[in-house]
Parts: sequence; C-alpha cells; structure tokens
Amino acid sequence: MLRTGLAAILWSMVTALVAFCQNQPLPQPGEEPIRTTVNVVLAPVTVLDKHGNLVNGLQPQDFRLLDNNKEQNIKVDVAFQPISMVIAIQANSQVEGVLPKINRIGSLIEPLVIGDQGEAAVLAFDHRFRVMQDFTSDTNKIELGVKKITAGSSSSRLIDAVIYAVRMLHSRPPNRRRILMLISETRDKGSEGRVRDALTDIQMNDVSVYSVDVSRAFAGLTSRPQAPRPDPLPPAAHPLPPNVPATPNTVMQTTGGQGGSASFIPLLVEIFKDTKSIFVDNPVEVFTRGTGGTEFTFAKQKALEEAISRIGEEIHSQYLISYQPNNKEEGGFHEISVDVGRKEVKVRTRPGYWLASIQK
Repeated sequence: MLRTGLAAILWSMVTALVAFCQNQPLPQPGEEPIRTTVNVVLAPVTVLDKHGNLVNGLQPQDFRLLDNNKEQNIKVDVAFQPISMVIAIQANSQVEGVLPKINRIGSLIEPLVIGDQGEAAVLAFDHRFRVMQDFTSDTNKIELGVKKITAGSSSSRLIDAVIYAVRMLHSRPPNRRRILMLISETRDKGSEGRVRDALTDIQMNDVSVYSVDVSRAFAGLTSRPQAPRPDPLPPAAHPLPPNVPATPNTVMQTTGGQGGSASFIPLLVEIFKDTKSIFVDNPVEVFTRGTGGTEFTFAKQKALEEAISRIGEEIHSQYLISYQPNNKEEGGFHEISVDVGRKEVKVRTRPGYWLASIQK
C-alpha cells in the first residue's frame, strides 16, 4: 500500500511538471538562450544576372561550394519548401507616423511571400513584445494582426525582438524554411541582448533575415516630439581619434557600413569573438548580410509594397544548399563561397558560420 501511494504521488508530480513546462512562455531576451546541436550547414543561395534579375532554372550540378576554401559534398534542393515567417514590426512612438502605411500590408504576406503552404506570425515591439498573431496560414488573421498594431513607448528593443522572433521560429517543424522579416528602423534602443546573442540564435536555428527599413529621417519627421538626446549626432559625424587607421572595423564603427564587401567577414569574426569594444550602429545590416538576406528601404506606400513583393520573389527563387562540413576540426569562422559556373552573375549566400556552435 505504501509503494502504491508513493507511486501515485510521484506520478502526480511528474504530470504537474510536464504541464508546467508545456505552459511556460518563450524565454525573454537576456535569459539563457536556446541551444541545439548543429551538424548540417544550410546556405540559401540567390543568383542574380547583371541587371539584377533573379536567375531561375539552375540544376544541382551547376553549384560548387567552398567552406574555408575546401570543396564540400553538397545537396542542392531546387524544390520549394514551405515557409514559417515572423513579421517583426517596430511599434514605438518614433514610427507612429509610418504605422498607417505598415498597417495596410498584412494582406500581401500570404500571396506574395509565404504562399499557400506557408504560415506567418506577427510580432510588434517597442519595450515590449506583443504577439499580435501567432503562426497561421489564414490571410485574414495575418492582415488583422498587422492592422491592429499601434504605437507604444519611445524604446525600440530591436536586438531583443530578433532574439524573441527566432525563438518563436525555433518551435516550427525542421522541414520548413525559417524567415524573419523586420519592418523597422536600423538602430536599437534599449535591448538587453547583444548582436552576438542574436546572431548565435539565428545561426543555430537556420533563420534568414530580410528587412524593410524605415528611413530615420522620414520617421523623425512623422514621430511624436521626444526629449533631446545628450548627443544627437550619429556616429559617422564624429571623426576617428588621432592616429587611428580607417580599418574595416573602424569604418563599421563610425558609419555603420562595411567599407567594402571584403570587410564584412572580419566584422562578423569580431562579433562572434565577443570583442568588448565592438560597436554596431546598424544591427539590421549585420542580421541580413550575415544570413544572405537583403535590406530594402521605403518612405511611400508603393515602395513598401514593392519591397515585400521583392522579398517574396527572392525567397521563392532561392536554391537551398545543405552539407556536412568535412573540415570541422578547423575552429573559428568558416567562410562560405558558392560558384555556379556562369559569367556575369552575382551569387549571394550567407558569408559563413561560427564553428564554435557546431559539434561533431
């Protein structure tokens, strides 16, 4: 009888623990991040001709991928995979004047971006994270989720919102493409997490990031007046200290740009190494370029709709390469390059990955 009673108590405790775990909310940015073992590297590839048009119709045998200059045995998937997308929209006072334009784009997501097999969730952020609509394939629900977003506080926890969105995507089935679409300014205001935290989560969950950037100048003209900042000048307005060379990193630190495409990888390396002095004025650019995605900007409604349409076209025209690295013994950052054996084309993919996150 004692054993029966003890077993019943233990079973009740286990059942309660399982129920508790299942009902827990997503971890907040700043908490312990989700970590998974990664054995396969995914590299979505976009191919453009010299006029910037998407190149379709390539076959698996056309592709060659180098990982740290070592050719890999790759699998090229030319078939469309269903999409899971989070649309993360800045919803603070700074973009209040732009929100009416953004509120009208929800109906475009299903036909232009995710397709009839896709699903999308809508996340609004300022100092909070509001899931306006969880993952759904219902166009009307997506449209309503975007339409009911209103402006909030003056904070814009962009980096934390990216971490939160990636953790939402983490819950989706592994056979789906995971896409994050950011509609926001490019600067962060108030995040607890760091760019490195977000990049690590993005890499571990194979998320591609696309952004439609709200012009800072346009947002400033349409936002509610705010108290003046102690230093209103952007970083680019401040000259470098005397005798400091204009290296790729200092260019990035002072302008938010790369100072040439070759310098973007050194920046990623510094971020992953957790260099304390690294400063990233434009984290959105790091997230998009670091995953092979693209940035678009808009000021008018038509430009916003065209950007969303272009993102959809690109996603649906990509080739998805996967492989198991044959050089896992090489630690640090692994640079990826893809060739399709054609002249006058531009091939874009993720620049690489940090091997510290990959385990044998």
